[in-house]
Amino acid sequence: MLWQADFYRRPLQTDAGEVLWELIVCDPTGAFSACIDCPQSQATVGWLAAQFRRLQAEGTPERIQVFRPQSLGLMEAAARAVGFTVEPTRHAPMLKHLLLRRAAYYPNLPGYTGETYDPLAIDAPPPVPVPEAIWGDRWRFAALAAGDLEILYGDRPIPICSTPDRLLPINLGLASTQPVPGVIIDGGRQAMRLARWLQEVRPALLSYVPGTPDGLILEAGLSDRWILSTFHDADVAAAARLFQQRQRDANGLHFLLVQPDDTGVTYSGFWLLG
Repeated sequence: MLWQADFYRRPLQTDAGEVLWELIVCDPTGAFSACIDCPQSQATVGWLAAQFRRLQAEGTPERIQVFRPQSLGLMEAAARAVGFTVEPTRHAPMLKHLLLRRAAYYPNLPGYTGETYDPLAIDAPPPVPVPEAIWGDRWRFAALAAGDLEILYGDRPIPICSTPDRLLPINLGLASTQPVPGVIIDGGRQAMRLARWLQEVRPALLSYVPGTPDGLILEAGLSDRWILSTFHDADVAAAARLFQQRQRDANGLHFLLVQPDDTGVTYSGFWLLG
């Protein structure tokens, strides 16, 4: 059993003017969900642990998925108190759906403050460059047919490999001929150091950001952002726009591959992202 959970302040207050928090818990299918109010003065590890114990009547989860960095510390401490495990992840679609649906009701509830409120907003720091000491020799945009992509990570021994089931091309309904975009980094002697570092920061997605200069950003963990590269070159910018379009056409699926060189013989790390 898996839970997805959020515990954070809402644009609501008690009759006494105290800010209200809400604990929202669900399973990935939405078959089970719960919403519990909590005055901010009671928003503690102890209160949260007590709610987890009470909700165990619905079953004991193997882990609790949390997407909001601001509530992660409380969630982890409360989960430890009751023997649960917390999994930080950006991918919690049912929970985010419930948060959006719940937020639509706030203006009709007593104690609504009227403040501008985004139920999915998180505090994301500005992007910072990947440490130079581990950066590779060169990088490039690429694309592989979905069928060839599965052969690549399925048939080769790759020391660090992340291919979540939800991102497998077959589970996204992609045809085997669908181009899946990606970024390939030739890491040279730093290839394994770079792959291990990426494993630690937990890549989530790559995004092209047009500007002066243009940039390629790695979103990682719950809210970290890393600058993989900046560029002015018109040809690279055109390749970046094609990468972006192919992401959309492939239901967001893309990949990141780290290898020592471009021989295609040895790979150091591979991630399906989306």
